[in-house]
Amino acid sequence: MAEEKEKKEKQEAAPPAAEAKPAKGSSKPAKAAKDAPAASGKPAPEGAVAAEGAAEGEAAKAPKKKVKGLRTVPLGIVHIRASFNNTMVAITDMKGAVVAWSSAGRCQFKGSRRSTAYAATVVAQEAAKQAVGHGMREAEVHVQGPGAGRESAIRAIQAAGIAVSTIKDVTPMPHNGCRPPKRRRV
Repeated sequence: MAEEKEKKEKQEAAPPAAEAKPAKGSSKPAKAAKDAPAASGKPAPEGAVAAEGAAEGEAAKAPKKKVKGLRTVPLGIVHIRASFNNTMVAITDMKGAVVAWSSAGRCQFKGSRRSTAYAATVVAQEAAKQAVGHGMREAEVHVQGPGAGRESAIRAIQAAGIAVSTIKDVTPMPHNGCRPPKRRRV
């Protein structure tokens, strides 16, 4: 009689076989594998139940994927690209993964105001605030281009609380490579 009660309880706890199948178009598998032995009326072996419970526990205890915004990066590289028309600042970790970035257009500068030294200061401050939020304390600075915002961007990064260890000029210089464009006549 005790066996009959256990069978009835298992059958009541298990969903009907129709519910065990996944819906049409659904890519998620249903819990049919877990409930199949109970639905068939045969008791599942004890080892199988323990393994299923362990798998569920592991899935629940698995570490969640870290949100990209929560990384702590103490050291990094500040890439400043100061062209004649715009200033862009990207702050990366030592491997090159971008932590924070900003540009003059992103900071609401339009037209010829994007190429000013003040715009470069604002851009560098915004990017540095984001990087400091990620825990950055020290950085190398790589400056590229002939724009007006080179020095002012470096000063803004230092003022935001990031210690500058080295400053490199990484502007590409030809060693008599491609023929340059013809001179402008203004």
